[in-house]
Amino acid sequence: MPVVRPSDAVVHEMHGARFVSYATPLTGSRELCAWRGEVPAGTRAPAHTVSKEEILHVLDGELRVTLDGETTHVTAGDTLIVNAGATLTVENHGGRPAITWVTTLVGLEAELADGTRIAPPWAR
Repeated sequence: MPVVRPSDAVVHEMHGARFVSYATPLTGSRELCAWRGEVPAGTRAPAHTVSKEEILHVLDGELRVTLDGETTHVTAGDTLIVNAGATLTVENHGGRPAITWVTTLVGLEAELADGTRIAPPWAR
């Protein structure tokens, strides 16, 4: 039975944020990936276009998100649905870290504004 304990989760850092990966093919998941995102206060992730749908649920704190040019604030308890092909920017203007839970399909890639493609290790 695949059970991923907190001590088994793999940690990655990118663009000032921390990604704690729990569900991936390496841990037994065949179709989905899931991770906890930790976005420190003052962090702004670059705009990126996702190749697969992503569901981002805010567990704690707040974020300013821009999705396809529309900006809003999401706070603890809110869930953001990011469809494949959407462009997303995430910023934490709050005074404390924001904690999220993200689920997507295996193989997610993100394309930055300059055309750079990133295949995040926590989504493979």
